[in-house]
Amino acid sequence: MKLKQRKIISKIKLFLDKKTIIVLHGSRQVGKTSIMHLIKDYLIKEKKIKKDNIFYFDLEDFVFLDLCNGGVKKTIQYLEESGAQTKDRIYLFIDEIQYLDNPSSFLKLFHDHWGDKIKLVVSGSSSFDIKNKFKDSLVGRTVDFEIFSLDFEEFLLFKNKKINVNSFSEIIIAELRDLYEEYIFYGGYPAIVLENNIEIKSHLLKQIINTYVKKDIRDLANIREINKFNQLIKVLASQSGGLLNISELSNTLKLTQKTVEEYLFILENTYIIRRVYPFYKNIRSELTKMPKIYFEDNGLMNLLANKKFLERVDGQLFENSVYCELRKNLDIESINFWRTNTGQEVDFIITEEGVVPLEVKLKFSNKKLSGLKYFADKYKIKESFVCSLTKTEESNKKNIKQIYPWRISFKKLK
Repeated sequence: MKLKQRKIISKIKLFLDKKTIIVLHGSRQVGKTSIMHLIKDYLIKEKKIKKDNIFYFDLEDFVFLDLCNGGVKKTIQYLEESGAQTKDRIYLFIDEIQYLDNPSSFLKLFHDHWGDKIKLVVSGSSSFDIKNKFKDSLVGRTVDFEIFSLDFEEFLLFKNKKINVNSFSEIIIAELRDLYEEYIFYGGYPAIVLENNIEIKSHLLKQIINTYVKKDIRDLANIREINKFNQLIKVLASQSGGLLNISELSNTLKLTQKTVEEYLFILENTYIIRRVYPFYKNIRSELTKMPKIYFEDNGLMNLLANKKFLERVDGQLFENSVYCELRKNLDIESINFWRTNTGQEVDFIITEEGVVPLEVKLKFSNKKLSGLKYFADKYKIKESFVCSLTKTEESNKKNIKQIYPWRISFKKLK
């Protein structure tokens, strides 16, 4: 089967001629291996690199793991004996680099002594594990790329749908709405997007939950309170889009606040959840306020929160899907929310280019935008947005625009 393109590849290509080691990290099943193979194809077809000088090691294969654990010299000897032409540049792809005993030392030696001759592209299933094993000695030697499940633009590509998302045709909008609802329910893991059978989708996603979320992460972080850790994940899924109250979670789960913080750190660094922090002009104030919690994949959140896929879109699922679109297309540091002590709030504040408020509503209505209007007045914002699935009326405010969620990944809000 022909591999589908991913948007991140255009950014990765910029570093293929550099000495820097390219590091891809993200959760299992998001397509890191496919991205590596797509880059290999690009090198062969576009850059005319000889196949003999391109190698792929999967460190889940103990043969390659033992080889790399044997050291750089042993690895280079293998490349030469396998036909690599050392007078030309060699490209070595290593999947699941975190399995190495000492990946930091291995990569440092490769970079410092062979970086001009051998280009390394490596992947890892968890930034938590990579951060644990990677040392400061790699600073300046790597360039990192976070790999997520598909955004909606990629979702359409994987579904072989060539649709003009900027169309104003009611028929096209209805088709896009149906497709986006599928994206809301089942998320963006490539294998799940490509599968049409609902039962198989559910089985595949449960498998990801049971093997990666509940087992791999548990073993990776040496978690002792397994049942409470799993319970925490379910509680967080039910609270997605809400304020994260550490004290309340601590009391509910009968865990210390320190342990809850540790578990949250693990879940963030294994690409399950993400904390979004409030927007404030005063940075000190921002650090003292509660963040909101979101899941990095909608299908994962849906199944964890409801034990089965919901058949009807609710506000929580929709808001999490909009977060996913923003997260995959913007720097996480530029995504915030806003909330006052009196209850005025805006779901997202985008600060990548200026300040852009974005409210999320299943149905667009002028009647429920007091927070958006309050924020715009307070910060003198010229243009605000409401992201909705349906449009029930025209805005009576020139500075408030309705936007469909499927346009977020194609065009940044301005």
